[in-house]
Amino acid sequence: MKRLRAIAFGLSIFAVAWVVTALLRDVYGESEVVADSPPFVATSAQIERGEYLARIGNCAGCHTARGGEAYAGGRAVDTPFGAIYASNLTPDKDTGIGAWGSTAFYRAMHEGRSRDGRLLYPAFPYPNITLTTREDSDAIFAYLMNRVNPASQANTPNTLRFPFNNQFALAVWRALYFKGGEFQLEPTKSADWNRGAYLVQGLAHCGACHSTRNALGASVAGHAYDGAMMPGNDWYAPSLTVVSEASGADWSLVEIATWLKDGATPKASALGPMAEVIFQSTQYANNADLLAMATYLKALPSAEPSRTSSAPTRLVTQRNSDGVGAALYAKHCASCHGENGEGKADAFPALAGNRAVTMANATNVISIIIKGGFVPATKGNPRPHGMPPYYHLLSDTDIALLTTHIRSSWGNAGSAVTELDMVKYRNALGAGL
Repeated sequence: MKRLRAIAFGLSIFAVAWVVTALLRDVYGESEVVADSPPFVATSAQIERGEYLARIGNCAGCHTARGGEAYAGGRAVDTPFGAIYASNLTPDKDTGIGAWGSTAFYRAMHEGRSRDGRLLYPAFPYPNITLTTREDSDAIFAYLMNRVNPASQANTPNTLRFPFNNQFALAVWRALYFKGGEFQLEPTKSADWNRGAYLVQGLAHCGACHSTRNALGASVAGHAYDGAMMPGNDWYAPSLTVVSEASGADWSLVEIATWLKDGATPKASALGPMAEVIFQSTQYANNADLLAMATYLKALPSAEPSRTSSAPTRLVTQRNSDGVGAALYAKHCASCHGENGEGKADAFPALAGNRAVTMANATNVISIIIKGGFVPATKGNPRPHGMPPYYHLLSDTDIALLTTHIRSSWGNAGSAVTELDMVKYRNALGAGL
């Protein structure tokens, strides 16, 4: 028995040593990538294609600070673990990627590792972008090096809390949750489906927002595209598989593609973070790629909603039955959205039958009432109408009653929003105003 215990102890020590060695190898085992040999020379076709692909990936969305130079970095990506600041992607040799080669750039895209071997944080969505082919990576690199103006701007240090602010912890995370690999065609699927899967899963990284994450910020296996709260909890990225949220199962391919291009259709309007994605990214996609993405999204397996809102409190239901919510709607909302929530074509969306209004998670409709918002300005919708903020006009009780009225009138069957919900939402929205 002692001999068996000694063997088990020895094996345990060996296993721990092997794991630690593997993690240390991930942190320290990769050296700096030297310049390309022979030097990378971009073609005009690569540069043009790279500009298009950078749009699809919405690279500027994170790597351009508000009011800053394009791709010069400095924008904070807020996470539950602290802020990560996007890096300088301009061809400046001292502070940007001017000294990089295409191989170093591909390693960053494919492996999440910087030119000097340092591990990158997955706020840069390399768990998705790893699927990008070397050809497309080279094209994006060609665009950044030849079309973007160099900007001398040092990278802003991250402000992550311990233990998330060290490379060893990041190596542990990668060992648990990251595996690199280029996209593999599914031979049983159509060319459009495969192209759409390549873009949605990879460069467009839709799952980075729309998939459930665990406590360590990793996507949960088996829960792709099933909806998730955004970092900071101020917006809910709806499920792309639940019909009552944002599934395209009952939409035509043209309807999905039009929404991705224009940001507004008779069925839905893009608001919040998705409005920014459409404004900066998908409106520039060509029709073939839009239809390919639509093909993939429409084919996602449909699921029944699994989330439920909190039950209505007696106060809310009683006062709603007294017509308080209806009175608030008539005063503040009916002039744009119609007396019966029917909306106005090409101007203000209908609220009756609007799944963005009735889905179980009410965060987005509350956020829009509090903070307002705009659909994106696009070629197909060049003069979008906006929603003004009401944080300064309505109390938490008013918003709870108004939201409950909207979610339960004109055939809508959304659950009530309570005053207790509003305390949670107001804090999460950072709108203690």
